[in-house]
Amino acid sequence: MATTTSVMRSEIAEQPEALRATLDGLMPLVPETAALGREARQVLFIARGSSGNAAVYGSYLLQAYGGRLATLASPSIATAYGAKIDLSGVLAVAISQSGHTEEIVDTMTWAADCGARTLAITNGTGSPLAQAADLALVTRAGSELAVPATKTYTTQLAALAVLALGLGSDLDPGELARVPEAIEQVLAQPAEQVEAIVERLAGVQGAVISGRGMAFSTALEAALKLKEACYLHAMGLSYADLLHGPIAVVDRDTPALFVAADSGPTLPGTVALAERVVAAGAPAYAIGGGAALASACDLAVPAPEVPEWVAPISLIVPAQLITERLARRLGYNPDSPRGLGKVTQTA
Repeated sequence: MATTTSVMRSEIAEQPEALRATLDGLMPLVPETAALGREARQVLFIARGSSGNAAVYGSYLLQAYGGRLATLASPSIATAYGAKIDLSGVLAVAISQSGHTEEIVDTMTWAADCGARTLAITNGTGSPLAQAADLALVTRAGSELAVPATKTYTTQLAALAVLALGLGSDLDPGELARVPEAIEQVLAQPAEQVEAIVERLAGVQGAVISGRGMAFSTALEAALKLKEACYLHAMGLSYADLLHGPIAVVDRDTPALFVAADSGPTLPGTVALAERVVAAGAPAYAIGGGAALASACDLAVPAPEVPEWVAPISLIVPAQLITERLARRLGYNPDSPRGLGKVTQTA
């Protein structure tokens, strides 16, 4: 069994400080964000990969608490089809860790040409994306060397929470400020439950990761991490989508991993689905969800008790830890997954 640490594990541990620095840098920009979005009727997110999963969180956040329709763009409409769409009254929010992905920069520029105002969320100070946007929320994650995004992802979520505050969402900034401490609690937890889940996952070829609402983004990102670093056939699904057919793939050889905040309107449904999976003879593991979800699953990693709207920022951390540990358990280097680079260019 591998005992060495990885760059990915070190960067997971850097997240509380990266989040504090990001919030310190971005909270003063709330008034500028508010001014930019004052006339926006809806928000269009432009992103791929982990940034796309972050955008799912932003979409739920703005629709549930900000009173704005928020959707994810299809970049090929701009880059492949060159379609012209009336985007007046739209705030186009482009998200890219590096700020150098040409497809994302080009799609944001297209959105501006179609009448949208533009905002960039990136860790790349002075990047083409930051320079092209009307306003840039530049995260303070520092250099991220491991290919799987960890601290750049959680700081993107923090930036999206700041965006929600700027766009008038009825949320408490103090709750957001407590998230770095919550993640420190996650990192300080004994590793037994993480190790137990890793040992179970080491013997399977596939898994289903499910959440709903705010936690849906975490399910998608957790599945992506397991695919990237562990080469696991992991499907990230809303539990509503899981019930519409794919639940048939969950069996004793294909476990389900459920992610949920400790409270919120989607928790009862998540618990009920976990109970159904276990009753059918399939393994079920939990990240978060409090005592209710833990009691419904075979194994559970607890998450801090934070409000549902900020829970995804801390919920992803146990999934990152599981991914990093599983990769090493399987003999893979989580820092450099095969076939992947830090910046992905899409033709």
